[in-house]
Amino acid sequence: MVCALAATCCYGTASVLQAIGARSVASGPGSGVDPVLPLRALRRGPYAAGLVLDCAGFALQIVALRTIPLYAVGAALAAGLAVTAVVAAWLLKVRLTLAEWSAVGAVCAGLAMIALASGAEGNRAGPAALRWYLLGAAVAVLLVGALAGRIPDGPRALLLGLGAGAGFGVVAVAVRLIDSPALPRLFGNPALYALLLGGAAGFTLLTSAFQHGSVIVATAGMILAESAGPAVVGVLWLGDRPHAGLEWVAVAGFAAAVTGALALSRFGDTGTEPGRQPDQVGGPP
Repeated sequence: MVCALAATCCYGTASVLQAIGARSVASGPGSGVDPVLPLRALRRGPYAAGLVLDCAGFALQIVALRTIPLYAVGAALAAGLAVTAVVAAWLLKVRLTLAEWSAVGAVCAGLAMIALASGAEGNRAGPAALRWYLLGAAVAVLLVGALAGRIPDGPRALLLGLGAGAGFGVVAVAVRLIDSPALPRLFGNPALYALLLGGAAGFTLLTSAFQHGSVIVATAGMILAESAGPAVVGVLWLGDRPHAGLEWVAVAGFAAAVTGALALSRFGDTGTEPGRQPDQVGGPP
């Protein structure tokens, strides 16, 4: 769980830095997802720093995915939006309200409940077809980017965030389904290609989401898709279970963490919405 929380801090901070970097470069032609936007944004210092944090977070996430249930990792990653909100308050000079701080507290309380209730990760391999389903899901994530250009900027950020979360969710499940590092068997496992495609698609969609709308709204969509999908797969097919008698604690904690994270999506991250004033000091009150 420590690795999952450390990954959350990396991802949450990276989201704000990448949003700053993505918004400092010009949009590509058309209104859809720009596949080379991450390469152009990489020339910006904040975006590059965010990418380094993403790599560190992914390494920590792999350790967590191999040691604790998927629902516990998903709930921990949901806390990334709380981290994003706090870091955005500092770097983007947004004043967080009491309601926002309450949502952050709900996320933290939910994570504590999950940590108390979580058992060991499941030891089931899952049905063989699940690996192919994952690959199909990764391809579907790419279609989200193709459709995103047909809707307005506000909803587009949420849609792209959901697509990115689905891509990262594919990565999380694929890590569990790659059961052998031996090269012949590894290259014959569809989960490997689902991991690569899902990760690349998710990263591209999330970068575009940051350029087209609120970083918190986009991250909220990502959190919802990234946490709920793998949790269901883990419980139904991979044998993830909480400690006996503490199932209700795990369910309540997961609900509190995700609900608190989604509650933060109601609030902007630039301080320009009606009724919201930037914090001139540059930090949370």
